Amino acid sequence: MTDGERLRRARIWIVLFMIGLVLAGITAFPLVTESGWLVWWATDHRSPLSGLAGHLPSAVAWIRRVHQGLQVTSADYPFLAYGTDWLAFAHLTIAVAFVGPLRDPVRNLWVLDFGLIACAGVIPLALVCGPLRGLPLWWLPVDMSFGVLGAVPLWLARRQIRFVERASAGLQAVAGTARTG
Repeated sequence: MTDGERLRRARIWIVLFMIGLVLAGITAFPLVTESGWLVWWATDHRSPLSGLAGHLPSAVAWIRRVHQGLQVTSADYPFLAYGTDWLAFAHLTIAVAFVGPLRDPVRNLWVLDFGLIACAGVIPLALVCGPLRGLPLWWLPVDMSFGVLGAVPLWLARRQIRFVERASAGLQAVAGTARTG
């Protein structure tokens, strides 16, 4: 595989990661609407997931509780949603940071390292803050999966870029030896 093909693959993985960040960001805005959809999907007999209530009643109870909390909070304390607006903005802003590796993957490899560190940080955050905020233990792996799933494309892209970086360093060493020899 050529360096160009490796960089093309790395860019594809980076774009997929960026799409994930953007989707996570824009879905943080309409939480009341989205949680209402989840309640419908989990409970209405016409929905594709209507059997969920019979198989996972605690999950459905949790979805209803979250939706109710979001509805009440939105009605009585709408300013609290400003925090999730900032969460959404952060996801969108972080996605922009990955434009650097798209332009020059080798020079901006550090951005992928930053992303991998952030993905790793999701796990202790979920383990510590989830229980502090009263989330059910079965939900924590769902939250942690975002860090794990986010790390996969970054790691694959980083691997391709490092291969190109090492090949380039080897060529430079050979060129330097030829000039001095």
